[in-house]
Amino acid sequence: MKPQLAQQAKTVGDVAPGPFASFVRFVVCGGGIGVLSSGAVALLADAMPWAVANAVITVASTVLCTELHALFTFGTGKRAGWRQHWQSAGSATAAYAVTSLAVLILHLVQSSPGMLTEQIVYLSASGLAGTGRFLVLRLFVFAGGRDGGQDRDRAFVRKAAAARRRVAPVPTRLPNRVLTPAAFAVGS
Repeated sequence: MKPQLAQQAKTVGDVAPGPFASFVRFVVCGGGIGVLSSGAVALLADAMPWAVANAVITVASTVLCTELHALFTFGTGKRAGWRQHWQSAGSATAAYAVTSLAVLILHLVQSSPGMLTEQIVYLSASGLAGTGRFLVLRLFVFAGGRDGGQDRDRAFVRKAAAARRRVAPVPTRLPNRVLTPAAFAVGS
């Protein structure tokens, strides 16, 4: 006889996390990688133009984050395929444009900002872009891997429709005779 705890752990792992849990996981994974990427961009920017350093780090962090999001954040239970990587790259390209534009505007407003100011602007833009990226990844890129909630919803709709079909039909028309008080008398 198998222990029940082992069976429960298996079924719990099959259900994808809800929106709030996914967002928390997204912030932990994506935010953690984002903070590390921020430092890496700053270090690489000493050796090459900032936009090139940002592009290199964005590509590397996108590949890593896509794998983490597939396995952990959105609970697909498998590694990301080429389709997810390409779609994730599209959302990362938009995030790259937002962060680059924010830092470009900072450099236009302030000719030589300090590293702290640059990091504040970069991380703020990353947070804004990350929120949009979460929505795109959850609703489009990894939506097919989340079967828990969608299958439950579909099953509920099917059961409700089946229950409606089993209900006896209620007559919508009264008979052609007129009901009088005498018709309700007992024994009539």
